[in-house]
Amino acid sequence: MSKSLNLDVLKRGMDEAGLNPARLAKNLDVSREAVSKWLNGESIPRPDKLLKLALLLGLKFDQLISRPDDAREPVVAFRKHGAHKTTAQHIDRAKEMGRLLRPLAQYLPFDELIRPATLKQPSCEYSYIQKVAAKIRQEIGVAQSDRLDFHHLIKKFRELQAVLIPVLWGKKDRHENALHIYLPDSLTTWVYLNLDSEVHDFKFWMAHELGHIHAPSLRGDEAEDLADTFAAALLFPETLAAQAYQVLAATGNKGTQMNRVKEIAETHVISPITVYFEVNKYAKQHGLRELTLGNAIFGAAKNLSKVYFTVSESLFDGVKPEPARYLEMVEQQFDSPFFSALKQYLGQNAKGAGYIHSVLDTSLLDAKTLHAALI
Repeated sequence: MSKSLNLDVLKRGMDEAGLNPARLAKNLDVSREAVSKWLNGESIPRPDKLLKLALLLGLKFDQLISRPDDAREPVVAFRKHGAHKTTAQHIDRAKEMGRLLRPLAQYLPFDELIRPATLKQPSCEYSYIQKVAAKIRQEIGVAQSDRLDFHHLIKKFRELQAVLIPVLWGKKDRHENALHIYLPDSLTTWVYLNLDSEVHDFKFWMAHELGHIHAPSLRGDEAEDLADTFAAALLFPETLAAQAYQVLAATGNKGTQMNRVKEIAETHVISPITVYFEVNKYAKQHGLRELTLGNAIFGAAKNLSKVYFTVSESLFDGVKPEPARYLEMVEQQFDSPFFSALKQYLGQNAKGAGYIHSVLDTSLLDAKTLHAALI
């Protein structure tokens, strides 16, 4: 069967409408045996009966239907920040962007024979994630006590055959700083990064996306939690956390501790929140007394972000870039083949600005200027 009834929704709808199987059968003019088969998952109503069932229960037609997972369906991952919630609409929009990316895969300059390695049994357990982070740092060529920079992360994305798509989504209008799309049919990974993010957040989200690439089997909150845990450990591993703990534990003054946390954060271009939490993870793991800066750490992080430019402001001197400059930056600074692939696709298929508007989720005006620069 290509589709089936969503039995949980059906039974809940019947309860809310006060309908038992006998009354449902009478209202739909079908036998009780037919209703029994529906509720046992043995059959599905004919289209006309299904529509009447939806109307009777005050549900939408699609709510009553469960469709099997499509092996080709884009896998999307993103986490809303603040109090914003991820809705079905957000997910549907992201999946549609994934479908639009499909034809670009053939233009990517990646190895078609070998798939990059992934984690066998991804876990957020402290010792495990530290070992993973240490291994990735070793592969990148960065010592455990050194700062991990943007070019290190960009190089790793390229090695993993992931396509970076730096976008200008605004600082307040959008609620996600990054969007991860995996296309199972072409085994390609596409990562949208919002350049209008504050530099510390941007660095964390880049590391976060690496976590997704290394654990493609995970979905939903499990995937997001793993990516968050991995990012923090990669940016501020146990070696650095141990050094920081020794410095911070040497003083019992919370004000001094807070200043030291901010200094460490600035040195490594990461959020004070990351430093604080990783130090306390280290302390807990080794049976040491944890720091108790409380909610003040969030205020410190917010204040620190105010004195830094967003990534786009740093790259373009605070001025909205012309299309040519933007395209050059994406290719050179982020080593991304995205716009090269897009240009080939547009040229060979006579696609207009509407495609760019949808695949980049940008304004139609910006899409038109990019289209003119690419054609």
